[in-house]
Amino acid sequence: MAHQLPLLINGEFVASQTDQWIAVTNPATQETLCEAPAATAEEMERAIAAGKAAFQTWKEVPVSERARLMLRYQALLKEHHDEIAEILSQETGKTFEDAKGDVWRGIEVAEQAANIASLMMGETVENVARSIDTHSWTQPLGVCAGITPFNFPAMIPLWMFPLAIAAGNTFVLKPSEQDPMTPNRLAELFQEAGAAPGLLQVVHGGKEQVDTLLSHPDIKAVSFVGSVPVGQHVYRTATDNMKRAQCFAGAKNHMVIMPDANKEQVVSSLVGSSCGAAGQRCMAISVAVFVGDSKAWIDELASQFAQIRPGAWNDPEAAYGPQISPAAKQRVLKMIEQGKQEGATCLLDGSDCTVEGLPEGNWVGPTLFTDVTANMAIYQEEIFGPVLC
Repeated sequence: MAHQLPLLINGEFVASQTDQWIAVTNPATQETLCEAPAATAEEMERAIAAGKAAFQTWKEVPVSERARLMLRYQALLKEHHDEIAEILSQETGKTFEDAKGDVWRGIEVAEQAANIASLMMGETVENVARSIDTHSWTQPLGVCAGITPFNFPAMIPLWMFPLAIAAGNTFVLKPSEQDPMTPNRLAELFQEAGAAPGLLQVVHGGKEQVDTLLSHPDIKAVSFVGSVPVGQHVYRTATDNMKRAQCFAGAKNHMVIMPDANKEQVVSSLVGSSCGAAGQRCMAISVAVFVGDSKAWIDELASQFAQIRPGAWNDPEAAYGPQISPAAKQRVLKMIEQGKQEGATCLLDGSDCTVEGLPEGNWVGPTLFTDVTANMAIYQEEIFGPVLC
């Protein structure tokens, strides 16, 4: 039986009593790494209640003490940087160097949380009107919730809970069910840093667990990163329940290349941005518009794309890893085929990509289209690799 991932509730990692388990697989091999629980309604209630109870005392803790907790935490994250990156690589398929970058960008936010004292300063304005002065104070809200995506399982949780907790709130994290091992390890280190029980809860599951967080009266604010449809649901449901909500959804970037641009920089940036993290990040360039004489660079771009390949996380020659799941791979292959059927020219087709020794991996090779109409570009935005207009 695969290892069953625990929940973090009130300072303790506890075995879930659920009868619904979600297999977490290595996308390069399909090996089951562990099983994540779909937390029960009672477990969700306990997690939120623990955060609410802890808030009553944590909000009174001096800001300097909260900062010292974050100083200890960021030190532990740095000490375990490579270990976290290896866990992350195995469950996301990212190359080791890419995974290390994921972790490090999260560490930088934990460092910022250690600077919370200056961020909590209020303001005063004298004589805002006759005989009237104004004063403002920054106050914590209560229990906050974070719903994070698969593509950055270290960085994005670390965007959220260190700052929220340093500001005096408590936090319930619901990470992606596709790669929950990394967030659990982040939580273990947070407990090791000396976090009081109830400051951070980690629950696992899917839509049912998310909806509990969005509708529960004791959750005061929600932060989300993920797809547009889910982001719309999260924002709508959270605000309908009178919660503060911030949702970052569906970012994809277009690049316009002018004739006087630096050709080497353009080509290098396009290759790295579109294929890094297997294209599964919001910084991926999915549509590139070449203007005027810059169109002559497309053949060189195709040549450089043809020289890179995916591979296992510990392959130092691999430029990127697999898609996160077989379903994600099939979605990309479907869009590649759609581009061909709609009349775009496929300069480089990664549909039949294989990696020696890893036949079950969710591999897609670099793919480039030219002669793309505006309507095609809209459909192709999620494609692996850029669409060239």
